[in-house]
Parts: sequence; C-alpha cells; structure tokens
Amino acid sequence: MPLASPPDVSLLPDYAYDWALVDVETSGLVARRDRVLSIAVLTFGPDGIQTGEYSTLLDPGCDPGPVHVHGLTAERLRGAPAFEQVADRIGTLLRGRVMVAHNAQFDYDFLAHEFARAGLHLPVDRRLCTLALNRRVEPPVAGLSLASLAEYYGVPQTSAHDALDDTRVLAGIFRSSLAEAVRLGVPLPLVACPPRQDPRFAPKPPKTPCAYRNPGRPAPGEPLVQGMKIAFTGETAASRAELVARAVGAGLNVMSSVSRHTGVLVTNDAVSGSAKARRALAEGVTVVDEQTFLGLLAQVRPGTPHEGPTGRKPQRAENPAAAGGPTAAPTAPAPVPVPVAVPVAVPVAAAAPVALRAVKPFGRRRVLVLGGSHEEASAVRARAVELGGTAAINLSAGVTDVVLLAGGERDRRMTRVAALGIPVHPREWLGAPAAEPVAALAQDAAEHRDAVEQREAVEQRDGAAAEVLPRGGVIDLPAAGQWHVAASWAQQARCEIDVVAFVLDGDEQVACDDDFVFYGAPESPDGSVRLLCDGPTEQTVAVDLAALPPAARRIAIAAAIDGTDTFGDVGAVQVALTPGVDAPVVAQATLDAATSERTLLLAEVYRRGPQWRFRAVGQGYDHGLEDLVRAYGVEVE
Repeated sequence: MPLASPPDVSLLPDYAYDWALVDVETSGLVARRDRVLSIAVLTFGPDGIQTGEYSTLLDPGCDPGPVHVHGLTAERLRGAPAFEQVADRIGTLLRGRVMVAHNAQFDYDFLAHEFARAGLHLPVDRRLCTLALNRRVEPPVAGLSLASLAEYYGVPQTSAHDALDDTRVLAGIFRSSLAEAVRLGVPLPLVACPPRQDPRFAPKPPKTPCAYRNPGRPAPGEPLVQGMKIAFTGETAASRAELVARAVGAGLNVMSSVSRHTGVLVTNDAVSGSAKARRALAEGVTVVDEQTFLGLLAQVRPGTPHEGPTGRKPQRAENPAAAGGPTAAPTAPAPVPVPVAVPVAVPVAAAAPVALRAVKPFGRRRVLVLGGSHEEASAVRARAVELGGTAAINLSAGVTDVVLLAGGERDRRMTRVAALGIPVHPREWLGAPAAEPVAALAQDAAEHRDAVEQREAVEQRDGAAAEVLPRGGVIDLPAAGQWHVAASWAQQARCEIDVVAFVLDGDEQVACDDDFVFYGAPESPDGSVRLLCDGPTEQTVAVDLAALPPAARRIAIAAAIDGTDTFGDVGAVQVALTPGVDAPVVAQATLDAATSERTLLLAEVYRRGPQWRFRAVGQGYDHGLEDLVRAYGVEVE
C-alpha cells in the first residue's frame, strides 16, 4: 500500500486535532526505575502538515541498559543534556496537543516520571496509541509492530530504535491509519490523561512471598504451621513492622485482610469492632492476643513447600525463626496445581486452527451483528462461531459480513457498511451461507475486499489465524513469558467500564490488597501484573508469568460497569490473548454471557501443575465490583 499523503481532517471535528508524535528510547522497561535516553517529537496540525521537529540524546546519569537494542552507549550519551534541561522545550511541544505514540502508555509513563523527577507536570491531557487505532482499523497484517505496519503502509524505515527515525516512521503509519479510520468511520481511541503519574504513585515494595502452602486453621491447643495465614488488627506493644517481620521470618503468611482461609487473627482487643475482628468472629477464625502469638512463634512447625517445576517438592525446611528473628526470604518455589475441572485444552504450539476451521461453512468470515435484542444478537454471534467464523463487535477492515436484525437498519454504521459493499444478510443466512458475493464497483468496496483478501493471504502464509475459544475454552501457555489479555467492547457503549485483575493464591484470595490491580493502582507490587489503558473501550492486563510470586496460582480478570447500566446494554465483550503488546493474537473469545449483570469475569490465567493455561470465562454477576473485590479478600473501606 503506498504511503498516504497527509489527510486534511480539519473539517471533520471527530478527527481534527493538533498532534505531537513522540518516541523515546529507554534504559529499561520500568518507568518508575529506568530513564529516557533519547526523545523525538514531531508536531502536526489538523490539516496533516508538519509544524515542528525536535530530537535529542539525554544523559540519564545511570547505566544505559540494553545497548544491543538501542545502540546508545554511555560514551555516546556523555555530554548530552539531562532531562530537566530540556523538559521545558519538550513541554512546549506537547502542550495543547494530543500525544501520539506506538504503545502510547509506555512513552507516556516514561515522560510522566521524567517530568515528575524534574519537579514538573507532564502537559498532556489526551493521548492516542497507534497500536489501539490499528486494532480498531484491523489491517491485514500478522502483528502490529512498527515494522509490520510500516511494511504494510509502505513507510520506509532506515534505523529501527532510533527515536527520530521511529517518529518519522510513526508519522507515516499514523497518516495512513487516520485515513483508514476516516474511511471506516472508526472513532479515535483517545485516552484522557489525569495528572497521576508521579513517583508518589509508584507501587509499594512487594510483600515477601510465603514459600509454604496454607495448611488451614490450627486446631485448639495446637501450634502454628508454616504457611498459615495470619492477620493483625488494632494497637500492639511491639511495632506492627516488627511483628510482621517475625511472622514472615517464621514462615507464616501475613495477610492484609481476614477471610474463611485465615488461620489466626492477632489483636489485643477482640471486641474492638474493627472490620477484621467482625469478619473473624463471623468466620470462626482463631483470635489470640499479642503475647500469646509471640509464644506461638517459638514453636511453629515446618510446613509443606510449594511444588517445584516437575511436581516434586523441595526438601522440607526447618523453622528458621523459632527464636523470633527474621531471616532471609526462601528461594522462590514453583507452581502448585489448581484444583479446577478444565475443558479439553489445545496447546498453542500444537493447535491448527486454520485447518480446523477451513472445513466449516463460514471459513474465515468475520460477522458483525446489528440490531435485535442482546439475547438475539448473542445467539447469532454464537452461531457464527459454531460455523467456524469469528464474531466482530465493531466495524473494521476485517469484517466480511453483516447480519441485520430488527432495528439494525437504523444503526449509524449501516451507511459505512453500504459504502464498503459489505454483504448484509438476514438471520436465516446462518442456516445456509451463500457463496462469496459479487464485489461492488465502488472504490471503498474494492478497497475493503482487497483488505479482506490480504488478511486471508497473511493468515494462510503465516498460520496466524487466532484460535477462537467458546465460553469456558482453554489453551495451554508456555511456562514463562509475558502475555497480554485485551478486553474491548462496542465503540458506541455509553457507560464507563473498568477492567481489573486479581493475583490469587490457592485459596482464591489475594495475598494483600495490592494484588488487586485496577485504575487507581494499575500495577501489582512486583510489577508482574499491569493494567494498560488503550482507549475508552479497550483495556489490557499484562501478565509476566516469570515474575509472579511463588504462591500465585491464578490471575482473575474481570470487567465492571460504573453505574446502573448492565452488560446487556453494552453487548458482547471481546477478549484477545497475545504473547506481547504488538504480537499476533493467539486466541480470542466473544463473551455474551451477561445480560442483567454489572460485573463480568472475563478470563483467567492459571497454573495446573507446572503448566500455565488461559481460560475464556464469561461469568456474569448482578452485584457490583465491591462485592467481587470482597470475595477475593480485598479490604474495602
């Protein structure tokens, strides 16, 4: 595809903005810790004409990190300005413009932390991610890396990981992507940027993981056992930090809340009426005072370590802190089994989704359903998947067919559907899909047909077709690596939806409140689970399997509606699994389970023995997010 000329969208208010295109090269991947080594900013007006350009190397005052990736050695950076010396100039270029970047949250987070270190506020009110934009446009490429999109859109790339060259490549990709968005009528995934990325919001130091499995509650008169869950509440003679350190050193699992899995609550005032004390009373949890607890610490019995990678348990350790002093944290143990019945799993490496779906009537069709009630549309989407196709939730370049139910003719997207020449069918078409339709002669229709054909060619060449999972469907994952679980919903949805994640242990409880990842706390303490906001109708949970604490056995991912709307009003939620931020989709599911519910459990990544698995869940709940949070053991004020 030839490089698009700058699109003049100055007369289209939904697409007309002043833009600041940004790329940064960094010393690592963690914004709160690593530093920006180089930056480039290009500015454009609504007419698509470039209005400014700035780039510079930066001296971070630290090791530059992976030189083999960015080529920026300490010698090359020596003598370059520090970030605070150029912050005002960068701020002038960003102020009043929409910041655009490829994987924009990454660049935004690094800039926000750099500005905070300089004692300044990052002057960005909105950002746009070209990854998210192209997920909406859905061009026929296997992955959405800068290199893949540059090749597809015909943008020359001369020096990868050079900030200025990457920004110029980004400009070409953005021009073409914006033109496609206008042609398809795709809303731009603009993200509001409140001023909250500040060192004060960096995650807390991680809780010391417990190396032992929870043996349950102690019997009356029996000693404590390593792995038991302990909670504290109220005033104590010794400092809380000292008590926690001694408990952790003895091999106990200190929790921030009380649940039915808690072994002991330590308090000097059992009738204080605190939330923990009330819950302990309701659940029948053993309650002891501080002095009794200190006595119990002297005789903690050895526990059962978590299982190793091969299913064998490490050698049982003696209590390292019977006398009371904390010791070094034990080495991280490996996964433990998950006692859950699982549908038949399809290993990623062994899956052959193209061959499996090719014999079905719908082949590679992507079906968009317009109109009808939520239940009717759900049934049509399920039938399309049953026939081997994929259910779409938004209009994109990949949609091959539209099924029109009652009232669908009034959907604003029908104008675009007609212009693109996409075949429109009644519900009865699901019984016997017709042969490929004769293409319309309109230019938009021809371009849409070309995009569909290119996608099919790419999938056949690369074997890149995603596995389509039904509700409850499971696939195996490699034992380590980073995985992204992206959730998206219809762009016309009017309500606010929050995607959240819980890092759970074998008792289906969080180890501490910080293992609840949500908009206000978008990263777990150890950085193993992060929430990424890609747009107003799409959010992603990134999971680093290798960095998870040893007791973590499941990451539950849910969506909750803020307000009185239900998922019946929203429609289907699409979940996509990728092995990286811009990698091809490995598996996807369209979840229609919820109707009157306000909370929807979308998916889970979990351990079964040494194997990690992904499951598309789709379980809805009528209650709000607060009840789900409490059920997983998070303290709610």
